[in-house]
Amino acid sequence: MTLSRPMAARATLRLAAMMALAVTLLSLGAMALQYRLVESRLMEAQRSLLTADLDGLAALYDQRRIIALRQAIDYRAAAATGEEMLLLLDRSGRVLAGTRPAWPEGLAPVGGGFTVDGAVVFAEADTRWLAVARELPGGFPLLVARSLRPLDETLAAMRRGMLGLLAAMLVAGGVVGWLAARSVMGRIGRVNDLADRVAEGALDARLPGPRSDDEFGLLETHVHGMLDRIENLNRATHRLSDTIAHELRTPLNRMLQKLSRIEGQEELTAELKAEMRQAIRMFDSLLDISRAEADQGTGGGLVPVDLSAVATEVWELYEPVAEDKGLVASAAIAPGLKVLGDRNLIAQVLSNLLDNAIKYCAAGDQLTLSLKDAGERHLMRVADTGPGLPADIRGEAFERFVRAERDRGITGHGLGLALVRAIAARHGARLTLPESAGGFVLEIHWPKLQQSE
Repeated sequence: MTLSRPMAARATLRLAAMMALAVTLLSLGAMALQYRLVESRLMEAQRSLLTADLDGLAALYDQRRIIALRQAIDYRAAAATGEEMLLLLDRSGRVLAGTRPAWPEGLAPVGGGFTVDGAVVFAEADTRWLAVARELPGGFPLLVARSLRPLDETLAAMRRGMLGLLAAMLVAGGVVGWLAARSVMGRIGRVNDLADRVAEGALDARLPGPRSDDEFGLLETHVHGMLDRIENLNRATHRLSDTIAHELRTPLNRMLQKLSRIEGQEELTAELKAEMRQAIRMFDSLLDISRAEADQGTGGGLVPVDLSAVATEVWELYEPVAEDKGLVASAAIAPGLKVLGDRNLIAQVLSNLLDNAIKYCAAGDQLTLSLKDAGERHLMRVADTGPGLPADIRGEAFERFVRAERDRGITGHGLGLALVRAIAARHGARLTLPESAGGFVLEIHWPKLQQSE
């Protein structure tokens, strides 16, 4: 059974979403790597500026110690742009020179020397700083720092750009994924539509138009070749069945006529006539099955039929027969349910099922027939509490000439359910064999008659 259109649409959406997600994740990984590289380079640039500041101060300190540092820091504080922080304290913690009035809270001088090793990042207000805090010989704290605002602003702009690009790529990936998935699912849908038509019995159905020179075209070619082979085999089988049935019915009917002329052996001739009539009925059933299978999927000869009325008429014929055998028979048939079909074939389906149930059930068993509206289809259910189907033939119940070993002594040829299946397929109906605690249950899901029909 192929996917319905809503299910196919969901499959297309899932495929498109997966493709968009894959593209987005790859892009996100690439952008994250790029972001880290840019951040590392910008931080390295700030460290280089901080190193240059420290190197300059170290040269001055080597010349005149604290006095030179104080003069240099005062000079740079006067021309400060807010991108650097310089501060020199005396032994008692008073400010000797700097760009700020006090030492930052929580920042302690570590070690000595004018190296960038051990630089720390601290935040003050809305600005982050890359700082080196040292205690110079004699107990003079020195702070040299560089603002990380340019780095943070650059990274913030980069993040905004990446988010916008990510959103655009997500939308573009979704659109491209949708188009690609739609194209793929459309090609698959062609094959699914063909499978639906074949499942409905149209073995001569084929895909229209030329086939593309790709994997999908190759698949369609293989499917067409397979259908050609199946159609040829099916046609040969039907032709053989029809030929056998036609050729054997005629001589059997002639034998029946000749037996009627024999006198003095009435008992023997009666037995022979009964066996020949059974053989003729078997061939009639085979011909009915072949005709139903040959017409499967064509829709020809089908007209609006009141399914409820047909079920009621057939039940009224078989209910007295069931009661005469001692069965407990009941029916629940909803009125006004209609299908597009062949009235005689539908009656034949129900007759076969009820006849089988009565044949195999014993006195005291229950026989029920129900017909109701079940959403998109009409549900017909025939159930009994007889011996049911043996587990070993349940999977072959609808094949021709399949019978349980225990039933070999009961008149029949194992063609009843095969005919039911052929007629059901002729009408586009589905057969199911629900599990039951005991007995036999068969459900037929008839397509509803559409208003336009």
